Amino acid sequence: MLATQQLTEFLAVVADRPDEAAAQHAAVECASRALGADLAVLTIDGGIAAAIGLPADEIPVYALTAGYHVGHPATLRAGEVVYSLAVAPLGGASSGMLVLGRRSGDFTDEEVCLLRGMARVLELSLQALHLVEAERRQAEENNRLIDSLQRRQRLFDELSTVQRAIARREPLRRILDRVTAGVAELLNVDIAGLVVLESDEPGRMSLVSGAGVPDEVLARMQRIPVTSLAVAGLAIMGDELVAVDDYANSPIAVPEMVANRIKSVIAVPVHENGVVVGAMFAGSHTEPRTWDKASQEMLLAFAEHAGLAVADARTLREMNASFHDALTGLASRSLFVTRMENTLRAARPGGVAALLIGLDRFKMINDSLGHTSGDQLLALVADRLRDCLRTDDTAARLGGDEFAVLLPETGSMEAALPVARRIVSAMRDPFDLDGRETFVTCSIGLAFSEPGELDAQELLVRSDLALFEAKKKGKDQYAIFEPSMRESFQKHLEMEADLRRAVLRHEFQLRFQPIVRLATGEISGLEALVRWQHPERGMIPPLDFIPLAEETGMIVPIGEWVLREACRQAARWNAQRSMEQWLTVSVNLSAVQLDRADLPEVVGAALTDSGLPAHRLVIELTESLLVDHRQETLERLHAIKALGVRLAIDDFGTGYSSLAYLRRFPVDIIKIDKSFVDDVGDVPAAAALTLGIIQLGQALQLSTVAEGIEDAGQLSELADGNCELGQGYYFAEPLTPDAMQALLFPEAPERTADKQ
Repeated sequence: MLATQQLTEFLAVVADRPDEAAAQHAAVECASRALGADLAVLTIDGGIAAAIGLPADEIPVYALTAGYHVGHPATLRAGEVVYSLAVAPLGGASSGMLVLGRRSGDFTDEEVCLLRGMARVLELSLQALHLVEAERRQAEENNRLIDSLQRRQRLFDELSTVQRAIARREPLRRILDRVTAGVAELLNVDIAGLVVLESDEPGRMSLVSGAGVPDEVLARMQRIPVTSLAVAGLAIMGDELVAVDDYANSPIAVPEMVANRIKSVIAVPVHENGVVVGAMFAGSHTEPRTWDKASQEMLLAFAEHAGLAVADARTLREMNASFHDALTGLASRSLFVTRMENTLRAARPGGVAALLIGLDRFKMINDSLGHTSGDQLLALVADRLRDCLRTDDTAARLGGDEFAVLLPETGSMEAALPVARRIVSAMRDPFDLDGRETFVTCSIGLAFSEPGELDAQELLVRSDLALFEAKKKGKDQYAIFEPSMRESFQKHLEMEADLRRAVLRHEFQLRFQPIVRLATGEISGLEALVRWQHPERGMIPPLDFIPLAEETGMIVPIGEWVLREACRQAARWNAQRSMEQWLTVSVNLSAVQLDRADLPEVVGAALTDSGLPAHRLVIELTESLLVDHRQETLERLHAIKALGVRLAIDDFGTGYSSLAYLRRFPVDIIKIDKSFVDDVGDVPAAAALTLGIIQLGQALQLSTVAEGIEDAGQLSELADGNCELGQGYYFAEPLTPDAMQALLFPEAPERTADKQ
């Protein structure tokens, strides 16, 4: 066959291949066949790209081309076989060699020329494929940019429509429905919605608009706790974007949402004049997805416009409303701020004092007695507030259970203190709500400004910081603003942010303290205690973060993790003990957790997942939780009791417990507070009271556990008094799972609890 025909055939074979790799393999096959070679190899950039005749990993690349590079006849020895080689270089973007080998006979000059022609043809073909591939990638990038521009144009069109609807003052619900529908369409999600905080109860929220959300779900999601929707709740509480790509395996997943096949969720806060008033969320239940930057920016844009719509609607309502609160008759927030601004600017003698007042137990009363009674209580509070003030003073209801007082022409902070004392004292007297005697206290924050020193906003901020301090110190008191309160509040905010991150990063650990049978010294149970291992601050004591977790609602995911982990660990240890020696595990329950309707299901799921028998789980409740209960509280406790779980009253004797509560609630165990145990053996009255509690438990067929046993004398007194169980440092401090493993199984081979 003529060389030109062979080159033509070579070009046709190589050019017909769809990509670079296929062209390379076709080239060595065609060259080998055309020149009758026993070996054909193509090297690219120092590596073997294609080979026939020998496995690629058995061909030494350097030996293959060494002779060619030094101008000697090229040969290659492979085992007992010696190949005569013909070598043709490739140029272009990638350097290489096309090499043929023959077992017998050298290649002629004509064959070498033909091989070089083939190498040149291959070089041009590979360059063409490179060009085609580059154009394909550029086309894909162009398509991506076009798609992005189209999405941005659609977003612009949607947001422009929303803006026109706001300008026309269309009904707020119609505007918000347009926003959520736009989110669902442009983000290509299955559900989208907007939840808004309740103005009279910021700890609860309502779903006000939803796309892809069934009507019955929309109707049910009204006035629900902020923590009920973990992702949206975190977005609200943390004022930040929260995106979960794999929802089912997320530590903040809500079981109902997992049951509804939610795969991925994203939520962003909605602001009104810089204040978080709700959250916009989107979710997918068809498949998990990654929330890329474009999706995040798009949802943020929709959330911003939802906030504009809410702010505009609220402004319109305020413009049309009077300057007085309809419920109490006190000044409204807008009138109060206006009077404060005018007073601070006026050239009057003396300064201005502002008092911010918050009711301490209003939420509990509102929940237990209903909103009608709650409104009646607010009106009565307003009446008492008026009675404490002078004619020129201004009292206002700022919203919910928050009130404010403006004291003009006040010479100093000391001159405002008698007013604060009168208000605190007045609120302590009982309120009559339709024949029901009800108690509520208040906390007050005070701030003072000399004429022209502060503006209204700064004076309110200072009084708000002082109110926060008064509540932090125990409520039912007042506090005066001090500059250090800013730093304290900032640390509080930082701790809150760290706490939210700790939930997502699994920074919590469990400690277990043994509960011992006093008669025998046998460990019969364990109390699970949560600890926070902060990555920078180290171990944070529970008293430093549990109140904050309850205040922010983060106690819900933390408490659920503690419950699941405690049940799982107890089940593992029981698997190593005989049934007669099975341990109980006690887990503390907060009032916030008990407020959740799904608590019995959460407890049941923890038992099922761990395999721990229900009668081996003890739920511990505080006395105050039983006092401040609603009917729903009692129903949930009975539902938990029906699972077979036992209930205990923790710190018994320090609160408001009575025989009535012990009879009404399905309690199995009372835990005697450490303060009683401390004085056993030293204070006869304390010993008598402690023994009385033990006898009360026996009479009611309740188990008794003495807390805080620290010495042998206390142990002896309690054991002689027939106290059944005890715990404290005398037996062991709260231990890590590994240390507890060693205590329970001292003869067992050493191994960590997590490896069991």
